[in-house]
Amino acid sequence: MKSSLYAGEVVHQRFAPKRHRLSYHIFQVLLDLDRLHDLPRLMSRNRFNLFGFYDRDHGPDQAESRSAPLNVRMRTMLSERGLYQTDDRLFLMAMPRVLGFVFNPISLYFVVREERVTAVIYEVNNTFGDRHSYVLPVHDDARHIRQHSDKRLHVSPFMDSKDMTYDFDLNAPEERFALSIHLRQGDRDMLFAGFTAKRQSLSDRNLLQLFLAMPLMTLKVVVGIHWEALLIALKGITLKPKPPTARSSISVQR
Repeated sequence: MKSSLYAGEVVHQRFAPKRHRLSYHIFQVLLDLDRLHDLPRLMSRNRFNLFGFYDRDHGPDQAESRSAPLNVRMRTMLSERGLYQTDDRLFLMAMPRVLGFVFNPISLYFVVREERVTAVIYEVNNTFGDRHSYVLPVHDDARHIRQHSDKRLHVSPFMDSKDMTYDFDLNAPEERFALSIHLRQGDRDMLFAGFTAKRQSLSDRNLLQLFLAMPLMTLKVVVGIHWEALLIALKGITLKPKPPTARSSISVQR
């Protein structure tokens, strides 16, 4: 696994209470969190550039640790749960800041031990400013990873969060990457989300080409979320009350 770009299509299909589908193109960066000094010139760490990576945009966000580098916070969190060893490598896949702006509905971390993924962390953000990290160990050597977790974070204002589960299905990032997420309530399919992408080298040339192809991508994601919310509301789906939620929380599914 190595730092790379992954460009492809995101698909959302809502099945209940009414059907609604959307798709759009994005790209994400896969970053080795111990080699952030090797970023291309068009991408900076913790300062403004065409593209940016800011430590504070990700990871456990408790007040006492908020200022620590992301790799330190993630290692501490994983070590406390017995999921990190000294020689492990840690990668993050997420959208970068574009001209200083970003919103990541979901980011993924991969703990890699001797070229094998030993844990995946699904970091989910909602538009209310809350974050939950689903920490899921990988129990076999397969490149095709299937995982399961109870839903912990209220995400969609049109969908109740009670008694729901996620099924995650992904391939470890190589020449191609594919992630599928099925949200279920009992035996009932509620929502499907997927991202399929092809790897590109993390270079200034490729970053510039992606910026020209998808200018202001991260802003468009947020605008698109609210536009789709309006379309859903026009279908007669009512808002659900948001339960009290911690600003940053973590769960481990063994």
